[in-house]
Amino acid sequence: MNELTLLAEADDRARRYTESIPSRRVFPDQAALQALTAFNEPLPARGYTPEDVLRMLDTIGSPGTVVSNGPRYFGFVIGAALPAAAAAERLMLAWDQCASSFDNSPVAATLEKVAAGWVLEALDLPRESAVGFGTSATACTLSALAAARRVLLARKGWDFDNDGLAGSPEVKVVVSELVHITVKKALRLLGFGMNKIVFAPVNRHGQVDPDRLPPLDDMTILCLQAGEVNTGEFDPFDTLIPLAKAAGAWVHVDAAFGLWARASSHAELTKGIEGADSWTTDAHKWLNTPYDCAMAICRDSEALAAAMNSDAVYLSGARDAQKNLTLEFSRRARGIPVWAALRSLGREGVASMVDQHCALARRIAEGLERAGFEILNRVTLNQILVRAHTDELTIAAREAVQASGEAWFGATVWEGRPAFRISVSSWRTTEHEADALVELLTGIAKRQ
Repeated sequence: MNELTLLAEADDRARRYTESIPSRRVFPDQAALQALTAFNEPLPARGYTPEDVLRMLDTIGSPGTVVSNGPRYFGFVIGAALPAAAAAERLMLAWDQCASSFDNSPVAATLEKVAAGWVLEALDLPRESAVGFGTSATACTLSALAAARRVLLARKGWDFDNDGLAGSPEVKVVVSELVHITVKKALRLLGFGMNKIVFAPVNRHGQVDPDRLPPLDDMTILCLQAGEVNTGEFDPFDTLIPLAKAAGAWVHVDAAFGLWARASSHAELTKGIEGADSWTTDAHKWLNTPYDCAMAICRDSEALAAAMNSDAVYLSGARDAQKNLTLEFSRRARGIPVWAALRSLGREGVASMVDQHCALARRIAEGLERAGFEILNRVTLNQILVRAHTDELTIAAREAVQASGEAWFGATVWEGRPAFRISVSSWRTTEHEADALVELLTGIAKRQ
């Protein structure tokens, strides 16, 4: 089988998989999970044919997938890949570009620059900002916070690039009590010890309370949230950010999915967020691109470019070359699926998708409340935080849904007790799937 025939076979298998999404279990059954042990084989002395490799990957691997690319997956704010974005990803594989700079890939550099401008326009963020397309919110948060620390130290006359951290002025970090784990991870990797982090108290909705905000100064990084992971709530940016700016602090907003509310009729939730210094968001969540696509956005484009610069004598690039805005030197053009998604949706399409998901979340919440479940959050966005009458019933209901294969969502803990979190973020999800989820949970509750 030659290369083109093999690629055609891969396309055919991928097409059949996509066609089967509506009828697949959302989570693999035990037989499919057990079959995955076939991959645990010794490294072959002599390689198999490419068609054998592809056949094994499909026949054993495809049944072992979680169908997060479908309409009945409600876990972890994972959006299904939009057709235009998925198609762009397939063409990108054929191009096989190293998208570090214009010299390596003129088309990637061009499209990612366009995509960056469109992102800033869609989110109505300062147009002078730099946009680095990275792998995840974790990596992009690390980039943004590295730039923040470097700027704060430079203001004190400290040369971080040449003198490092030893003996440097201390940079303080203030985060929400409900800060996302990826922000903690980024801070830990940057050397901010967890015992040194200052946690800001939150109100009953999970928002940082301005009246109890810890002291800030011009050596502080304040990390806020747009879309708390359980409740979907937003910190009061219009109050907190002016306080931080008056103190000279750097404000970073962790907005993995919540930032996209700004592109919808729910933009009021983000009021004041444009006053921050940096933001991170995922395209693979609410913009529904394929996975491994996030953004670090920095108002001071020079600050991000200086912190992430990786020019070498054999490969220099423009200040805004993606290798100078992200962690990766050799990288794929993650901004191309963003460009494809935005071009296919347009401003109205993005707003419509976000608004639809928020409406479906309210529909699910209302249905579950009628069925006797307790809704623990205000459902201001696409997140529904749910609990049954007892902790045991909460756990049993969630496990029954997962075992059914009809839908999937994950467990969480809220105020020290078990709960489960339902996230609506797939372009494929309609009222039919929302009502089916309510019906499934209602039936389970009646049997318990």
